[in-house]
Amino acid sequence: MASSWQPFPLELGLDFRTPIVRIASYAQQMVKVAVDELTVRALGPETWDAFAALAERHNGVWGGCWCTYFHTMHEEKTFDADSNRELKHRLVLEGRAHAALVFDGELAVGWLEYGPPVELPNINHRKQYEAGMDRPPDYRLTCFFTDRNYRRQGVSAVALRGALDLIAQAGGGVVEAYPQDTAGKKITASFLYNGTRSLFEQAGFTYLRPKGKNHTVMSKTV
Repeated sequence: MASSWQPFPLELGLDFRTPIVRIASYAQQMVKVAVDELTVRALGPETWDAFAALAERHNGVWGGCWCTYFHTMHEEKTFDADSNRELKHRLVLEGRAHAALVFDGELAVGWLEYGPPVELPNINHRKQYEAGMDRPPDYRLTCFFTDRNYRRQGVSAVALRGALDLIAQAGGGVVEAYPQDTAGKKITASFLYNGTRSLFEQAGFTYLRPKGKNHTVMSKTV
């Protein structure tokens, strides 16, 4: 395995460099998939291995984040991949980490993280966000991830529908999302981990206000 250095996206507010381990055995090769054959399962102890395998195929995601960034406040965050994996696993076992996992057969190929604010307290552009907030939402949708071999085929839309279904099954409530408004802008796909405004509009979300340079606050009651 070869190792190189790559910065986290500045959109995350991080100012350091983190190692990326290249896994040569998982080459990029697009897999054509019938979207209507994809299924969604909740992240939990019984699906942890599938989630972990997806993350490990991509070096822990963002150089080892393991989708923990929104679980902890920035000053509490560790940036060690093994620690992040352990944290995520513990939260899943304790029922304090939720996601809609998208499966192609038995292979997890994407996810959308969601949960109540107490579970996902971290948020970018916090001061601006809180200044315009009337009351906290019941749920937040924080970040998407799709296997590199399944991208640009609608996996994110499947994950979004799945997350809303899982939230409804849990009793529903006000759901907030913070997607990028990409209209008229050129934004690198790597920065679209919050999704796009158009994706959420298609799912029935209402635009509330801007957040940061390109992000928005959108809401839907389920």
